[in-house]
Amino acid sequence: MNNDRKSRRTAVAIFAVALAVVVIAAFITTFEGVSTRQANNEGQPGTTGLAHPHPPLDIAPGEPVRN
Repeated sequence: MNNDRKSRRTAVAIFAVALAVVVIAAFITTFEGVSTRQANNEGQPGTTGLAHPHPPLDIAPGEPVRN
């Protein structure tokens, strides 16, 4: 019974330490070097371009295709 309590206490302590490390790492990486640039519609040099929306379909979903 005593070994079970010690192993559970050890597991909870390891989990708490790991959780603390993850939270600290998340805060450090979130606020360090935050970019506030706005996105634009111009593609970067060397890219093929941005995706454009397709024109709307002539039929409703589920309507049979006319030949």
